[in-house]
Amino acid sequence: MKQMTFADAEYAGKRKQTRKELFLIEMDRVVRWKGLIALIEPHYPKGEGGRPAYPLMAMLRVHLLQNWFGYSDPAMEEALYETTILRQFAGLNLERIPDETTILNFRRLLEKHELAAGILAVINGYLGDRGLSLRQGTIVDATLINAPSSTKNKDGKRDPEMHQTKKGNQYYFGMKAHIGADDESGLVHSVVGTAANVADVTQLDKLLHGDENVVCADAGYTGVEKRPEHEGREVIWQVAARRSTYKKLDKRSVLYKAKRKIEKAKAQVRAKVEHPFRVIKRQFGYTKVRFRGLAKNTAQLVTLFALSNLWMARRHLLTNAGEVRL
Repeated sequence: MKQMTFADAEYAGKRKQTRKELFLIEMDRVVRWKGLIALIEPHYPKGEGGRPAYPLMAMLRVHLLQNWFGYSDPAMEEALYETTILRQFAGLNLERIPDETTILNFRRLLEKHELAAGILAVINGYLGDRGLSLRQGTIVDATLINAPSSTKNKDGKRDPEMHQTKKGNQYYFGMKAHIGADDESGLVHSVVGTAANVADVTQLDKLLHGDENVVCADAGYTGVEKRPEHEGREVIWQVAARRSTYKKLDKRSVLYKAKRKIEKAKAQVRAKVEHPFRVIKRQFGYTKVRFRGLAKNTAQLVTLFALSNLWMARRHLLTNAGEVRL
C-alpha cells in the first residue's frame, strides 16, 4: 500500500499544520502496523467473488480513527467524505469510501474473534522491544464510564448490563473500567470491564501480570491481601490508608507526620495510573459508553488503552524514530 504522506499538493501551501494533522502524523509513525495486520489478517475476508473487500490496512486505519476521535459508524463515513486528512490517513480516495455498514462489520469482526486483547498485546510487545517493558510493580485503579440512563430508545429500556452506583453524594449509571498499569511507565497491561456497582477489590486479581513484587492501590482496595484469591501471593501491598485511621492523631506528633509522609509517597506512585484515564477521556474524548452490553464496550476500552499506551510513549518512540518499525 502506498505510504501515507501529508505533504501532497493540497497541503503544500499551508503555513501551519493543524493539531489533528500533527496528531495523525505522530500516530502513523508509532503504530505497529505490521504487527496489527498480522494479527487481523487470518480473520479478514479475502473478497472472493463479487465486489473486492477494502484493503485491511485501510479498514484498520479507519477503525483507529473512530477510536481516536469518537466517530460513530455513520459519522465516520461522512467524515471520510468531508475531511481530506482522514482519507489520506486511511489511504482512501473519494471514488471508494467504505459505508457505515462496512465500518460496522469490521468492528464486529474484531469483536467476534476477540482481537482487542491481541491489539493490546501487540502494542505492548512492541513497546517492550523499544525499551518500555513491564517492570516489577503494578498500580491498579478503576474509573466510572457513564451510560445513557434514559429509556427513550428503541427498546424502551436501560441497558440491563449497566448498573447504578454511588460515589460520594452522587449517583452514576454505567460501567467501570478497571486497569493494571506499570508503576514506572504508567503503561496499561490489563483491562477489565464490569458494571458500575462491582467493587474494585474483587477485580484486582485479573489486573496483575504475575511477575510483580509490589502492588499499589487506593483505599478502595483495603483488605485485598486477606482475600482468598491472593493467598500465597508474594507481593508487597502498598494500599493507601483510609484517612480515618490517622486523622484523630495530633497533627504535630511525629507519628502523624510520618504517616502523612508515607501516604504522600504512595500517592505519588499511584498518580501514574491516572494518566491513561486522562488520555482516553480528554485526548480521545471517551466519556460515555458507545454500545449496548459490557462485551462490546470492554473491547473498545481495551483498544483505547492500547492506543493510550502509544500516545504516552510517543515521545520515546519518536526520539528513536530511526528504529521504529512501521
